[in-house]
Amino acid sequence: MDKSCKPIIVCKELINFNPDNARVITKFFTPGSNNRTYNIISRILTLSEEKLSSVLADTILRFKDRHRDIKRVFKDNFDKINSEGDLSMLSLDQKLLIGAYFTMEYSIESAALFNPSVVPDPNQKGVADNELKVIISFRAVGEGHISSIVFRNGLIDSTGSLSVETNSAKVEKARIIPNQTYEKSGFVSKLKELKSYDLVKEIFDNLLDEFTYKELVESVERFKKKKEKKKRKKVSEKRSRYEQTLEVLDWLAQSTYNIEFKKGLDLSGRVIFPMSQNDSKGLEDARFVQFTDDDGSKRFYATYTAEKINGKFATISRNDNENMFIMFSDDIRNWENPKILKEPEIYWEFFQIGNSGPPIKTEKGWLLLTHGVGPVRSYSIGAVLLDLKNPEKVIAVLEEPLIVPDESERNGYVPNVVYSCGAIIHNKKLIIPYAMSDSRSGVAGLLLEDLLCNMKWAE
Repeated sequence: MDKSCKPIIVCKELINFNPDNARVITKFFTPGSNNRTYNIISRILTLSEEKLSSVLADTILRFKDRHRDIKRVFKDNFDKINSEGDLSMLSLDQKLLIGAYFTMEYSIESAALFNPSVVPDPNQKGVADNELKVIISFRAVGEGHISSIVFRNGLIDSTGSLSVETNSAKVEKARIIPNQTYEKSGFVSKLKELKSYDLVKEIFDNLLDEFTYKELVESVERFKKKKEKKKRKKVSEKRSRYEQTLEVLDWLAQSTYNIEFKKGLDLSGRVIFPMSQNDSKGLEDARFVQFTDDDGSKRFYATYTAEKINGKFATISRNDNENMFIMFSDDIRNWENPKILKEPEIYWEFFQIGNSGPPIKTEKGWLLLTHGVGPVRSYSIGAVLLDLKNPEKVIAVLEEPLIVPDESERNGYVPNVVYSCGAIIHNKKLIIPYAMSDSRSGVAGLLLEDLLCNMKWAE
């Protein structure tokens, strides 16, 4: 640290991102019992045509301004109930009212809006000089502590101040694209990593390089039947390994899906909500990173934390729940052996240390925001600098935290926590959106030059 350095001045902006319990999506709602489902439908069908039309009209009137196409929601949920087609001869009004009874609203932000990440907006049209349009993502938490990912559009002006557009009044979750295809190479790589591929190689020999879920199921069933026909004396251990591998295979398929939003839906009206059994407990702390391909096109990955360095993807993790590690990958799906990047070494991080967003490239190195846990489980945000060519090497450390919870930020769902999932540099200023006590979010800014100057450099 240079003694001539100016002190770091962290300016916390007045803007706050608070959870809004009026932001609701629709979910399929079932009693979980076929007998109860039958009873509910039977009661609905006892209504006269006039009464049924009246109840349906009132229901549509109450909810049509809260959702873009409430009739389609009701019809889709009826189709889920009528998966076997037994009720296909009912009138449209009967189908819609039945669907309404098996629909519920879910307030995605009723509990918290926190752990933000920020990336440049790919569309910078109409932006003045020295301004930057950005997209901010948040972890939203609703009833049952189910987490989803929501978005806001923002603008960073020439002074580094962030303003945010008004939220969309209507929110919709994405839908899974039907009949998607899978890449064989991804499954093979993961199963080889688990040392299980040889057990089920025959399944993939019977599949094209790209295959559908239906084709996978057919190949698995063919594989099972062939195995059952073979007489084996030793079945316990090997059979167990086969069964475990097949379970992993199905888990991989269920975990891999593509989603899309309806056209014309504003970004702040989009929510990525858990879509499969594997992520049913929630989607947590997405770190969005913008990548530029060789042809100049841009795409975004939401990862634990990555950037592409020396032609490989790099990710920062906390594999042992205590230390900070770095791993590399050629394809962002399969990662090499983790290497310790930094251990808890300073008083405010003695309990554990982790990242607070993707590394940011600067002239002096990769700037990595960190979080540390200290006394009374207090979280703080700090910073380290990694070598540009060899990011496994920490070349500078900020010994005092950048952001600690002040008195207005200490109370919330999880007290004494400040946390970020990604910052951005604009006009030589570091802008850090951060969460307060796992409940709401704010924004802080500081001069990058002052931060780098105040870091302690490795000898």
